[in-house]
Amino acid sequence: MADTQQVDPKAEQKAARLAQQISSFAKAHGGAEGQIAYLGQRGARIVLVGEDGDWGDLVAPSYAIAEKAVEKAGITVHEDFDGEFAAKVRTGPYEWSRMAGIQVGGPSNG
Repeated sequence: MADTQQVDPKAEQKAARLAQQISSFAKAHGGAEGQIAYLGQRGARIVLVGEDGDWGDLVAPSYAIAEKAVEKAGITVHEDFDGEFAAKVRTGPYEWSRMAGIQVGGPSNG
């Protein structure tokens, strides 16, 4: 008896759509690398970092679909978001204000 795997057409479609978005991001930013983070029941987050330092993210309905999408897009995927990979991210004033909140440039408490 042959071992056949069932292919979920909706999962394949979603992976293909995500791969297209990843490829578009990579093309617009001179290439891209990524990292997949498990989000529990919500799925998986694909963080993308372009060669120009711009970044973005996508959410896949499952970790398996995220893996299939980055594989189809052909980008390098990192196990962790640290070290040289994290250093490639270029942040601007918006990100700094969102990360720091009141501690940096916010209203004083006194």
